[in-house]
Amino acid sequence: MTTYIILLRGINVGGQKKIIMSNLRTMLQDLNFAMVRTYIQSGNIVLKSDVTSPTAVSQIIKDGIYTTFGFDVPVLAKTFNELKEIIEESPFEKHNDLETKKWYYVLLQEAPKKELVHGLQQEQFPNERFVITNNCVYLSCDQGYGNTKCNNNFFEKRLEVPATTRNHRTIMKLLEMAEKI
Repeated sequence: MTTYIILLRGINVGGQKKIIMSNLRTMLQDLNFAMVRTYIQSGNIVLKSDVTSPTAVSQIIKDGIYTTFGFDVPVLAKTFNELKEIIEESPFEKHNDLETKKWYYVLLQEAPKKELVHGLQQEQFPNERFVITNNCVYLSCDQGYGNTKCNNNFFEKRLEVPATTRNHRTIMKLLEMAEKI
């Protein structure tokens, strides 16, 4: 079985698209996913599946959420190895706690067009630095994510690909959970 980290976008935010995690775990088990674990209320899931395609896993979960809860939710699935590789390739060099609180990973559903990446990399934003790869935008926000211009919507629009963002601590916790199932 393949271990996946699943990231849902836009659930349980501001009272919108509310999903109780125990109900989500039950739905996923009913869809034949195994070892289902959730982390906090914002749609972070670790599970195992016989399905070998992250795209297929995303679609199964997306369809299951629509059928069970009645709304459409963007779903991003990465294998444990894919997410581990994203962390290993991170350009963030300092690993003290103060620095890591400023680090975010904008995980991309697909590789953006090279010309869009090149154009965006030519721009600079005060207090914000980013590195764009085929599957992730590594983002450092000196003033915090809540004050950044370069948020998830910004990168989705500019790179023309679906994305979801998580902070460093959440990504590390999900990798830790995935190692244990």
